Amino acid sequence: MGLYDQLFEPVQVGPVTIRNRIVRSPHSTGLGGEPLIAYHEARGRGGVGMSTIEATSVHPTAPGPLPLWDDSCLPFLTELSSRIRATGMKLFIQLYHPGAGHAAAAGSPEHWSASAVPNPMAGIVPIAMTQAMIDDVVAHFAAAARRCRDAGLDGVDIHASSGYLIHEFLSPALNKRQDSYGGTLENRMRFLRAVLAAVRAEVAGGDFAVGVRLPNEDHVPGGITAAESAKIAAAIDDEADYVSLHMGAYWRFHKLIAPADDPLGVEMAANQVIAPGLQSPVMVVGRIMTLDHAQHIVASGAAQMVSMVRALIADPNLVNKARRREEARIRPCIGSNMGCVGQLMTHGRMSCVVNHTAAKEDQLSFDPEDRVAQPKRIFVVGGGPAGLEFARTAALRGHEVELHEAAQRLGGQVAIAASAPHRADLGAIVSWLADELDVLGVRVHLNSPIEVAQIRNRNADEVVLATGTTPRTDGFQLSTPAVPIAGFDLPHVHSSWDFFGLGAPPRLVGPAVVYDDTGSFEAISVADVLLQAGLSVTMVSRHDGIGAALPYPPVTVGAAKERLYSGDFDFIGGHYLRAIGEDSVEVGVLFTDRVRHLDAALVVLVGYNEPNRELAEGLAEAGVGCHLIGDVRGRNSILSAIHAGAALGRTI
Repeated sequence: MGLYDQLFEPVQVGPVTIRNRIVRSPHSTGLGGEPLIAYHEARGRGGVGMSTIEATSVHPTAPGPLPLWDDSCLPFLTELSSRIRATGMKLFIQLYHPGAGHAAAAGSPEHWSASAVPNPMAGIVPIAMTQAMIDDVVAHFAAAARRCRDAGLDGVDIHASSGYLIHEFLSPALNKRQDSYGGTLENRMRFLRAVLAAVRAEVAGGDFAVGVRLPNEDHVPGGITAAESAKIAAAIDDEADYVSLHMGAYWRFHKLIAPADDPLGVEMAANQVIAPGLQSPVMVVGRIMTLDHAQHIVASGAAQMVSMVRALIADPNLVNKARRREEARIRPCIGSNMGCVGQLMTHGRMSCVVNHTAAKEDQLSFDPEDRVAQPKRIFVVGGGPAGLEFARTAALRGHEVELHEAAQRLGGQVAIAASAPHRADLGAIVSWLADELDVLGVRVHLNSPIEVAQIRNRNADEVVLATGTTPRTDGFQLSTPAVPIAGFDLPHVHSSWDFFGLGAPPRLVGPAVVYDDTGSFEAISVADVLLQAGLSVTMVSRHDGIGAALPYPPVTVGAAKERLYSGDFDFIGGHYLRAIGEDSVEVGVLFTDRVRHLDAALVVLVGYNEPNRELAEGLAEAGVGCHLIGDVRGRNSILSAIHAGAALGRTI
């Protein structure tokens, strides 16, 4: 019996047979047209059993790029289904109406909901739907399902979760109605059951499946608990071809897409209250990142289908690699949310920290497929994520690559960050890249600082510098760039690196003040260390919020904020450091007379690092050309580092 045999068994979902148990539940991409087709097509070629197109609008009051309320959607859906069918993967689409949960853009439709309760995403007080509105939306759900069937898709997923319209009817916190759609659970379920019955009647008699996504817990105070969801799931068990369980709503956004702060399989405890006894196949999600974990879930009977969305964003070939017993070659997801949902919410289009090609499948293959006609000798300085990714990509194309790292370990600042509490998952990509270099025969030298003469003597065809950055020691802060912070050189003042084994170990005495100049995760990690040591911590920042410079903080730092605020922690935003004293700091608000004094026996400055450009400058003086990638270019992002390494590796 093979290692993952139970994962690779088919599963029957109503009239549809899915080739294995690894599936992709719906998620927003910001893609359309050929990029969206190519995105799903890549996962189909990679062996996934089933993929579900993201939540798609069924009604004119539900804005979206693909209007399922009109026949104009048919040509694209027909092309999409035809292309995906050729891969052997089954293709579903999620039908939804966002209710009160769509953005309040100028000219957008009015917001409809069960009751006049705003959604945190929009802040608009919606219109409580009349019976005529309800009947109209129910009919539109049914007509949308018919169009999807006629276009050749294999099924639909009725979205009754995430705080959207059907969820708003189901939730005792959001449904304040006094009619037959409110009050008791039976009444609150009436809208969902009407939608489900109308859809089933519209598509009856063919090989077309109808599933329902439910909240296992919605994390709306007073909302749906796992016990309540179990009653809902049991009530529709005979009417649904599968039940998909999903946590969260926008009241606690990060629970919708659990970050690395949360444990693996974070939703399974709630699912275990709901799934037992259901006859319909159950689909589960929530930080399920490895085939071993997925196999355990299926083998134990906890669920029949496992959705591995982010793992399959990171590596669309995950299933086929596992079938070939090449699990070690699967590029890992690190769970930061900074590339996928972070980029989607910030820039309108998803990406992936570790996979340069995610959402670009119409332009790029997952790994470079071309081989260079004339291999070059390439000398890489720096073993952080940029240098490692470049070395791997260049070696795949046939170049002879040699990499030198001055430290005792690979990984650069990612290795430092991974040593912080709740951040260990970051280190997975460094370990994977290091293993890949070993497989590809890249010569890696640790404890190997490089000088100009060494590079000149090597006669390399190309030199790539990924030398990164180090903390400044001159008391610089962005608010007052002309003068250093008074007292920055006192002995109780430290950089963040001192807490992660790269400087003199600080004396952990409180109270502590952490000054965050950059709005990154660095200050959060320092605060975690100090709180774990039992210190009282105040974070001061020129930014107005914790992690303010990270892509879409509600999903990237929401869990961390809850953790910090649950301890002996305070945050003061919109301030700068005026001076550091022996036992206190003076902070102020720029361009005002506001001054505050905070007790501080320990001060940590988290500021802009100094790019390590000395080698690049020396090479320029010696007339030796080189390429700079990663943080040495002044950036501070694992996403930009990996993407820059991959891009250069494909072109050099």
